[in-house]
Amino acid sequence: MNRRNFIKKTSQAGTLAITGKTLLQSDDAVVSVGMIGLDTSHCPAFTKVINAKDVAGEGTGFQVTHAYPHGSKDIETSVNRIEGYTQEMRDLGVAITDSIESLLDHVDVVLLETNDGRLHFEQAELVIRAGKRLFIDKPIAASYADAAKIFQLASQNDVPIFSSSSLRFSPSMAAIKAGSLGEILGASTYSPAKLEPTHPDLFWYGVHGVESLFTLMGTGCMSVQRSHTEDTDVVVGIWEDGRIGTFTGLRGGKTGYGGTAFGTEGIGEAGIYEGYEHLVKEILEFFRTGIPPVTAEETLEIFAFMQAADLSKAEGGASIPLSRIK
Repeated sequence: MNRRNFIKKTSQAGTLAITGKTLLQSDDAVVSVGMIGLDTSHCPAFTKVINAKDVAGEGTGFQVTHAYPHGSKDIETSVNRIEGYTQEMRDLGVAITDSIESLLDHVDVVLLETNDGRLHFEQAELVIRAGKRLFIDKPIAASYADAAKIFQLASQNDVPIFSSSSLRFSPSMAAIKAGSLGEILGASTYSPAKLEPTHPDLFWYGVHGVESLFTLMGTGCMSVQRSHTEDTDVVVGIWEDGRIGTFTGLRGGKTGYGGTAFGTEGIGEAGIYEGYEHLVKEILEFFRTGIPPVTAEETLEIFAFMQAADLSKAEGGASIPLSRIK
């Protein structure tokens, strides 16, 4: 490989050679990871996985070194968590910065963890303009329009990004994607669907089950129809090839993650939660290669599906073409 094609960069973590699609680690260099927003349990959980060493003392090649704590200013459940998670990150040896700009001076790649999707565009813009590879935790934004703006800005600046729920990469889901049930003819998934008034209904938590649905079904949803009660949402999507996928959002009684995939060779359980480690592994591979494991097209269709579900609710359960959102 012609080393003139690499952009040389020195950080506190070591010397890295970076191109648009490859990040090479030298034997003595660890990639420094920054984290924005300390208002979710994902922050310490991801950090423990990334910074862990095996019995032989070998690490992942990455280290969460710096974090900027501030996220939402008005979502109480987020604001109230920042102080506690900030202290937990300090206890894990992570330095706390007073600005995103300061964080970017110290790190090579970034995890945007702020729960409040309304802040994601302005926070992501700083990272993208700095040329740092970026993972954006759910929801990628608080509107389809902002999600599209984030991907457009990343494309214009040739900065790889992606967003995903951890459910996408569970081993059971991977087996189905590898063909254990044959071709998927339809799917039904469910997850908790807590509501947050500042976000479209399914963006805040229902995104997990919707992500599972699209992991199984792929892109190509044409229309969405939603039935809504205080405790439950049922959203039916019709795909362009005639397949039907459904999502059930749960707010009353026992909640959880799961579903059923219907294949040409079998019917199987899908969408169960199997830990964060599989998502973190995909994030680190993305940081190494610059190749997103989830396309912008699929993420944007997931958010168009959920925003169309809000329109269906507002219009009394009408069928909403996704073309009204995109």
